[in-house]
Amino acid sequence: MTIPDRRATLAAVVSLTLAVTTVRTADGQVVGSGTPLCSRSAVIPIAPPTIAMPDESASAAITRFSFIAYGDTRGPYDGRALQPDHEKVVEAMIVAIKARAQGPDAIRFVVQTGDAVTDGRIAEQWNASYNPLINRITVGAEVPYFLSVGNHDVTSFPIVTSPERIIGLCNYFAANARLIPPEGSPRRLSGYPTYGFGYGNTFVLAFDTAIPDDTLQFSWVKAQLEKLDRRRFPNVVIVVHQPPISSGPHGGSLIEPASATLRSFYMPLFRQHHVRLILSGHDHLFEHWVERYRDSSGAHRLDEIVTGGGGAPAYAYKGEPDLRDYLAEGSVDQLKVEHLVRPSPDARRNPLHFVMITVDGDELRVEVVGVDRGKGFSPYGSRATMSLSDPPPTDRP
Repeated sequence: MTIPDRRATLAAVVSLTLAVTTVRTADGQVVGSGTPLCSRSAVIPIAPPTIAMPDESASAAITRFSFIAYGDTRGPYDGRALQPDHEKVVEAMIVAIKARAQGPDAIRFVVQTGDAVTDGRIAEQWNASYNPLINRITVGAEVPYFLSVGNHDVTSFPIVTSPERIIGLCNYFAANARLIPPEGSPRRLSGYPTYGFGYGNTFVLAFDTAIPDDTLQFSWVKAQLEKLDRRRFPNVVIVVHQPPISSGPHGGSLIEPASATLRSFYMPLFRQHHVRLILSGHDHLFEHWVERYRDSSGAHRLDEIVTGGGGAPAYAYKGEPDLRDYLAEGSVDQLKVEHLVRPSPDARRNPLHFVMITVDGDELRVEVVGVDRGKGFSPYGSRATMSLSDPPPTDRP
């Protein structure tokens, strides 16, 4: 589907979404204008750290720290027991948190790129398999934790007011009620799992790619970026579930609606505001894309990392995506895309992993940590680390 065709489809979907204004869920909850009223849920909330993340103003002077990103933790044990592969990843993350705790690059928070459980509508999947492991991070390691919602968490229904989606969404809200910004916060879109937070010189923005065509969400994301003080926050990081570009079974020759909308609408917005990094999941593997572009302020780089090795069944490389329409649309920015790290076509070689992002001023660096069968994973040639900044051009006489 070309970008003009995609835009026509988007207009039709938006019209349908706006036409659905009131829905009553199975337990009698009334939902209006896309805002769920979650009166109750059997999901037990995840406990927050004893020491909460400081307010944005309190951390303004911090320019060096680290954070962890990972995603896709669902699996066959959901609702019956702890997910064993997710547990291995969590335990390895805790080792890394403790190892860096007293150094200059201490890990200050964890972000998850979605698909916490297989079916977010089932409370026991949260209670038995996911929440206890996250409590090990928030309570055991005393680190804040932020989940960006995935399609398995809230179903793949693209309409905001879908009753099936709302059941999963209410369970998501219950599980994360004490972790994400509260309702009424200027950093939270009311009724949505869409929020942002600032720490030090870095701003993190998470939104719901299960409803990619939702205009209210897009407008909120756009407003957050437009109002952001970039002198305070030179680094902007996006955390979503579906990636704009991937080469796994959700990418390759296939372009899913969420990815198409991200490419058509969100990516030009992100380039306009010089977003530094997009973290996503959905494909259960690791890969790294780099976009380079130019505008009136000069040359820029946007890194896109797919980190879906949190414990869900591993996926394999399926082929390069067709980016011709995307590159043509970005030609005004002289857009170029590089596939920096390509996953293996053998799923068994795409390991459990998480990534550590180190912030040092306006410099970002990624370290990929393979877990269990992936121990020693070195996706950047013989290295597990990579700078997310291009070297300055050399002056030639």
